[in-house]
Amino acid sequence: MSKGGYTGGTNADSIYRLGCNNGVITGVIPIAADGVKLQYGPAVKVKRLHPSAVIPAYATDGSGCFDITALEMVQQEGNTAVYTTGLAFEVPPGKVLMLYSRSGHGFNRGIRLANCVGVLDADYRGELAVKLTRDNDGIWFPAAGERIAQGLIQDAQQVIFVEAEELSETARGTGGFGSTG
Repeated sequence: MSKGGYTGGTNADSIYRLGCNNGVITGVIPIAADGVKLQYGPAVKVKRLHPSAVIPAYATDGSGCFDITALEMVQQEGNTAVYTTGLAFEVPPGKVLMLYSRSGHGFNRGIRLANCVGVLDADYRGELAVKLTRDNDGIWFPAAGERIAQGLIQDAQQVIFVEAEELSETARGTGGFGSTG
């Protein structure tokens, strides 16, 4: 294996190049069939805590989020269910893993993340768990092995808060809910 990586496997649409640094794999770089490098961010380490856990994947080349799969439903009470994923993540510093409901769950089944949006911080190393809430009187919840959420790695820059006596003026000012039309 060279310092610059090598071309790995292929599928119908892409060739994969392993990114390497002194013989250590740093990520998988997808190359489109026409040779153009597809744009991906940094590699994210995922630790499989259970042999049946499913490593996240993007459903299509154009997917904005990757799918999170249920390992096991560990609790169901009324209209809520808690799932383990069997996965722990090492989110890069300065990033955050945002968890969102799957659109099909919401539109077709009335199911969403219990907290609406989940946040997995860069310094958390425990197992990712997902709690779903059913907003109707249905009986269906996803089963083990089904996709239960979708994730997105985003920038999460920490800021410095500065106490101020005054804030700058804007056209909206202090207009609250509904003030813009």
